[in-house]
Order: sequence, then C-alpha cells, then structure tokens
Amino acid sequence: MASLSPLSLPHHLKISAPKFPKIYTKPTLVLCKASVSESHSSESVSGPDGTGAAAPTRGQKFLEHQLSLEAMTEKKAETKKKKKKMMKKEKVLKVSMAVATCYGCGAPLQTSDSDAPGYVDIETYELKKKHHQLRTILCGRCRLLSHGHMITAVGGNGGYSGGKQFVTAEQLREKLSHLRYEKALIVKLVDIVDFNGSFLARVRDLAGANPIILVVTKVDLLPKGTDFNCVGDWVVEATTKKKLNVLSVHLTSSKSLVGIVGVASEIQKEKKGRDVYILGSANVGKSAFINALLKMIGQKDPVAAAAQKYKPIQSAVPGTTLGPIQINAFLGGGKLFDTPGVHLHHRQAAVVHSEDLPVLAPQSRLRGHSFPNSRVASDNGTASEVQSSDLNGFSIFWGGLVRIDILKVLPETGLTFYGPKALQIHMVPTDEADEFYQKELGVLLTPPTGKERADDWRGLETERLLHIPYEDVERPACDVAISGLGWISIEPVSRSIRQSDSDSDLNLKDKAGELHLTVHVPKPVEVFVRPPLPVGKVGAEWYQYRELTDKEEEVRPKWFF
Repeated sequence: MASLSPLSLPHHLKISAPKFPKIYTKPTLVLCKASVSESHSSESVSGPDGTGAAAPTRGQKFLEHQLSLEAMTEKKAETKKKKKKMMKKEKVLKVSMAVATCYGCGAPLQTSDSDAPGYVDIETYELKKKHHQLRTILCGRCRLLSHGHMITAVGGNGGYSGGKQFVTAEQLREKLSHLRYEKALIVKLVDIVDFNGSFLARVRDLAGANPIILVVTKVDLLPKGTDFNCVGDWVVEATTKKKLNVLSVHLTSSKSLVGIVGVASEIQKEKKGRDVYILGSANVGKSAFINALLKMIGQKDPVAAAAQKYKPIQSAVPGTTLGPIQINAFLGGGKLFDTPGVHLHHRQAAVVHSEDLPVLAPQSRLRGHSFPNSRVASDNGTASEVQSSDLNGFSIFWGGLVRIDILKVLPETGLTFYGPKALQIHMVPTDEADEFYQKELGVLLTPPTGKERADDWRGLETERLLHIPYEDVERPACDVAISGLGWISIEPVSRSIRQSDSDSDLNLKDKAGELHLTVHVPKPVEVFVRPPLPVGKVGAEWYQYRELTDKEEEVRPKWFF
C-alpha cells in the first residue's frame, strides 16, 4: 500500500479557505521601543546642512506641558478675580437694598441712636418686622423734616449733636459710583435758578456712558413774561458745550406739573427695561420731581399709583436723602431710584447754618432788583435815595453773603439781582463798606442771622476781579452767577436809562469797552461768568439765536416744555 506524504493530496481535491465572521475593530496604536543610533537620529531631524534643532525629549515635553498648564491656571484666576471685582461694583446698590431702609431718606433702619438718621423705636421695628412691613417705616428724622424742622446729617451744615452717623459728601458720592458700570437711564436734574452751581461738572464720572435726560427744574420761578423758547435754546447751548450724551432737555416745574408729561413719556420711550436713576446735586428738587412723576405716571400705571403711598421726603435741607431709595414705578419692568444729592462744597448752602437754609430757597416767582434805581444805606443804617445814577465808587451787599465793588463802569451801567427775596440788598460807598459790613452783619446783612452766628462767621474771604467786555449796549454783557444763590445781570447801559433818554441811547449804540468789578464771597463759594439768561419780556427782545450747521442741527439735543 502506497503511503502518502502528509502534505501531499491527490490533484483532483481542492481545499477552500475557511469562512469567518467579519469583525470590525478600532485600529490600535502600538508603540514599540526602537534603538536608533546617534548618527541616524541626528540625520533624521537635522536639516541638509546639519543645523536643525534636536528633537525634544520626553522630559522637555512634560516640562512644557506643565508650564502651559500653570499659565492657563494663572490666567483663569486673574480673569475670575477681575470678574468678581466687577460684579462687586455692580452689586453695590443691590447689597444696600438688602438692608431695610427708611422709605423717606434711604438711611438704614436702626434702633440704638435716637439722634442719628434711620432711628425707629424698638417696638415699632419688631412689629413691622414681624409682619414683613419694614419698607413702610419712616424714621424719626424724616418725621421731623416733614414737620418743617431743619435737621441735616451731612458735613458742613449743622448736623446731629452726637454725629455718630454723620455722613460726608464724599460718602454720598461713593454711593453713586456704581452707576458708571451699569446699563441705566440717567435723569439728571438742574436748578434753573442756580444753573451753573447745580450742574455737576463731573457728571460723567458718575453716569459713565449712560444716556442722559436733562431735566431743568423750578422754571415756574422765572420772572413773569419769560419766553421759554429763548430759555430752552439757552440751556441747550450751555449743555452742548459740556459734551454729554444728552438725549433731550425738558423745562419743568414739579409744583405746577409743567413739563412733567413730556419727561414721563421720554422715560417710558428710552428706558427699554433698564433701571432709571434720578441724579442731581443736593436740593435741586429730586424728591419733589419724583413725586410729580409718580403722580403723572400713576394716572395710567397702577404700579406707579401704588408707589405714591411711600414716596421720598421733601425738605429744604441738603442731604434729605441719605441712601438710594428703590421705587416700583413701572408696570413693564425696571425700577426707579431716588439717589442721594451730590453735595458741592462751592455752593452757599455748604457755608450757612442749617437754620438759615430756607432763606436760600426762593418760594415765589423771581423779580429783578435793579441798581442804581435803589436806595443807599448810610452810616447810621438808614437808607437814602441815590442822587446820581453813576455806580462807580459804590459797593453792593447781597445779604451777608455777597459784596460787589464797582471799580470802573459807564455812568449808565445797571446791575439787576435775581435771587431769594429774603436776602436784602444794600448799597454803600466803597470806602465805608468794611465798617458797614462789620456793624450790620447778622442784623441788616443776613444770613448769618443774629450776632451769635455772625461772631462765628469767617467773612467774605474770596475776592474775584472781573474784567467784563461788551460790544452791544442794547443787551446785557453777561451774568455773574453766585453758586447756590442766584445771578446778577450786568447791563453796560441800563434799560431804564435807554428808555428815558433816547438821544443818549443813540449816542451809545456804537460804544464798546470793558467793565471792572470785584466780587467778594465766602471762601469755598464759586463765581461764574456766563452768557446772559434771557428772562422777562425784555429777554426775548435782545436774545439772539445762533445759526446752526446741518451737522449741528442733527446732533443737537431737542428741548421740550
């Protein structure tokens, strides 16, 4: 029997390849150790001329990886720190809102010091707290203010006996510092009687790039017959020079509600879900404006109508509002905030006693007091008629707060004073002015009121020499505005003289020259020289509208009344 080889098969037999099920697997990277000679490694990574860098070792790669991780960690920590800082600034107001505050002034409620702002007796506090009604509490100070007491808590104006919660002007300004970081609508208030003194020169430091609606308050105090077309144009001209992001200008009166409808409409149009902040200097009329605004909006908005029950306190005392007061005034979202007034050291309110503050606030329509058509005080304190119209060599006292020495003016020059009626005006020869001031301060020349306060008065320490040019005797040369008080209109030729002597008027038409005055005020008070404000019927006669280019007309804010 023939034997077959194990690998031999008959030629007619065929063996087919076995069939296995197909299995799809993910390719796997296999790392193998390989020893490469030094010369071969160098050739593989170097350039053709042998100048290439050596390949990084595993240790170098690990070190680079660790360094990159550390850099990323440091960057994340720095970004987180900056974000936390920004959030802290943005939430300053929200944190303050977490503390229960007086709805009248915004001061934090407390039960320990009866002489400090925010005080409420412990029984009332516990009862209101139990029923979740802390936001309906009016503190003791606000109750006194609502009954006419002149109690302030801000440095420079009297204040509390203990002074434990005495608030400085810097602290109040700090409470507004968060505004520049928020997206908000700013309603900025300016007093027309003290336009320059109440304007807030550094308003951009507080408002940032937020849009501003400029509201001019107390226009009902302007002299009878004033043309508000002229006043509105004058305000826009003054505002444009300050280069602010002003959307519109509104002339208003919180007392008569004139112009409030226009402001309410503009706020509803521009707020776009943002919070609205009422911003302005102390005693510019913020709380009175908010009350008028709530009254107007409340006619159509039930939320604003309900907010009128707990509205901010109104008072003549600077620093009535001591903290941000949140008011639910809009049905469609967004809050209204009454903010602490920004205290300006250069206003008269910063130097007079708290009891004299009401004297500085005009209560009725202004009437200009013109010189030389006035009476001159003599040595014995009585008054006599001015025999000559020439003011040269005379000094004019505006209460105990302002003295004007007439150094060199035309014989026909006239001065008209616009300010509080309670401040009496006296004129004496300049060589008798010092003695007259020392003798009558606190008596005829008030404020300060009374000899006791006069003894503590530091006097009129600031002197400012003014050289006032003029080119047209038919109109005032300028206004001299006293911060926190009012203004004096300087006419090269008095209107009363022009009307009484037409020939003289004709001879003076082509005259041009310069007037020299010296103004004395308390040390921190500022004096502004500005274009004349057109008031009264005569204002519309001499006021000149500036011709505008197409570009100026486009970007210039519109005014409403």
